[in-house]
Amino acid sequence: MASSSLGATTILNVMSYGAVGNGRADDSQAFLKAWKAACQGQATSATPVVYVPPKKTFLLSPLTFNGPCKSSRVYMLVSGNIVAPVKTGWSGNQKNAWIIFSNINGLVVKGKGVIDGQGSSWWPSRPCFNDPANGQDCKGPTGMMFRRCNGLRLDGFSKINGPGSHILISATKDAVVTNLRIVAPGDSPNTDAIDISSSTAVQIRNSFIATGDDCVAISAGSSNIDVSGVTCGPGHGISIGSLGGGGYDVVEDVRVRNCTLKGTLTGVRIKTLQGGKGYARRISFEGIKFEAVDNPIQIEQFYCPLKVNCQNYTSAVAVSDVSFTAISGTSVAENVISLSCSQSVACNNIKLDRVYIKPSTPGKKVYSSCFNARGQATHTKPAVNCLRH
Repeated sequence: MASSSLGATTILNVMSYGAVGNGRADDSQAFLKAWKAACQGQATSATPVVYVPPKKTFLLSPLTFNGPCKSSRVYMLVSGNIVAPVKTGWSGNQKNAWIIFSNINGLVVKGKGVIDGQGSSWWPSRPCFNDPANGQDCKGPTGMMFRRCNGLRLDGFSKINGPGSHILISATKDAVVTNLRIVAPGDSPNTDAIDISSSTAVQIRNSFIATGDDCVAISAGSSNIDVSGVTCGPGHGISIGSLGGGGYDVVEDVRVRNCTLKGTLTGVRIKTLQGGKGYARRISFEGIKFEAVDNPIQIEQFYCPLKVNCQNYTSAVAVSDVSFTAISGTSVAENVISLSCSQSVACNNIKLDRVYIKPSTPGKKVYSSCFNARGQATHTKPAVNCLRH
């Protein structure tokens, strides 16, 4: 039989559905068959578990695991390794992501295995499926996409070398991400570790991240996000945004706490595009430690990543109720606190307390700067005297 019951679970080993596991044969169909058995099989009290066994490597082409499933909880236990095809072997119509989990409530992906996107074949050529227009940002496909997966749990596995972003959580409520290891070279382009979009009640906890872009990026439509215990670096730090490029963008109730950033290009930041609408509010950064970080604290409302047609507009995303508390460490840059707000829409109620940032090079001076930012700073060094009341 292709499945066997162990207590309250039903184990569906991908090897029983035709997987080879030698890293060369395409095991996509075997995984999809095992998934169909887990998701659409006869409903019982046992929890279905798609099992990826250890000491084997499974090559998967771009594929989608679809729901809804009959069981209220479905596991994928990753004990072995999973690899993507190199760029020249990428085929089919699914070009925006490698592995998609869609419309699955109660999904759990966990284990000690390694999921390798083989991104090195994409990075040198600024990855595109079609020739980009001038100024177009060119990104490789997302490694793992979770969309409409309420009650999502990700735990324990390693996600490495994504062609583009490693993990995207989209249109999802109640997700918990713990103990992940997400790694790509520091110069790999657009390799965000965890992107959160249009989601609520998401927790990112106790994970190690070292990539070529944002360690965590929280974008439009997201609320009630908690990031804690993350070690980040290299990379571009922990970001809210960018916002303002998609109509009326909203992010609120975000807490980033007890994280360590090492050698990142930026630290903690809020970034918005000129001409946008919406708001970013009730955002707190607390207990953050910096080690030789460039640009440790930023609110950047003149963000223009492509450096093309960077104009000043009268509309902007409104930034308010942002706090930076109990933050310390060292900076490579001299401007360690930069609060650069829209000329037309001031940032309001920006608070800094017990923020102490020193230069990573002894004797070097550090300073703060503000533009159209209102709030207060206490027990902060360097002093932030530029905030308006």
